[in-house]
Amino acid sequence: MNAYDRLDRALAKTAEAVRGRTRTGRTHDDADDVVGTLATDGAIDFDPRPLLRALHRAGAPVVVIGQVAGILHGSAELTGDLDLLWDGDPRHTPALAAGFAAIGAELTDDDGRPLPCGPESFLLPKVQFVAPTVSGDACTPALPWGELEVRDYLQRSQRLQTPEGWSIGYLRASDLITMRLAAGRPKDLRRADELIALGRERLAGSI
Repeated sequence: MNAYDRLDRALAKTAEAVRGRTRTGRTHDDADDVVGTLATDGAIDFDPRPLLRALHRAGAPVVVIGQVAGILHGSAELTGDLDLLWDGDPRHTPALAAGFAAIGAELTDDDGRPLPCGPESFLLPKVQFVAPTVSGDACTPALPWGELEVRDYLQRSQRLQTPEGWSIGYLRASDLITMRLAAGRPKDLRRADELIALGRERLAGSI
C-alpha cells in the first residue's frame, strides 16, 4: 500500500469513527496529550486533501508534519488536524495566502486573534487555520524548536504524487520520530515507538 492509499484509508476510518458525533466546540488546541485531536471537532468531516491540493496548485512550499505525516508512513492512529511546516521565506507568502484563500480558510495568530487571509499574516512564525474540512497550524523554522534543525527537515523531506496529478511533501520518518521524541507527550512517544517498529518491519522485509 502506498502513502496516498494509507491516507485515503485513514480518512475513511476517521469518518466512521466520528459518525453521528455532536460538535462540542473543542478545537485542535483543546486536544489532550494522550488521545490527540481525534476527540475534537476537527475530526468531524476531516479531510486535509482539499487544502493540500490548493497549496500545491498555488505553488506553496509546504511540508506535512504531525500525525498526517505519520499516517503517510503507515501509522494506524487517526487524527483530526493538519500540521504544516514551510521555510518562512517572505517570497512564498503570496502562494500560502492564495492556497488557504482558495478553500475559504479563516486564520488566527497563536493567541487566537483573527488574521486576514493575506501574505502579511504568513510573516508570523505560526498561523492557525480553520477551513470546512481541515484545521491546524502552519509553522516556520522561526518558532522555538529547541535543538531541532527543522530547516534541514524541510530540505530532505519526501514527496508523493497523487493519482490526480498533484503532490504532497511530508517529513521523512526519521525526522518525524525525532520531532515526536522531542515533544515528549504520551501520544508523541507512543507514535514514535510505532514508527520505529514500522521501520524495523520494513527493514526485515515483512511489510
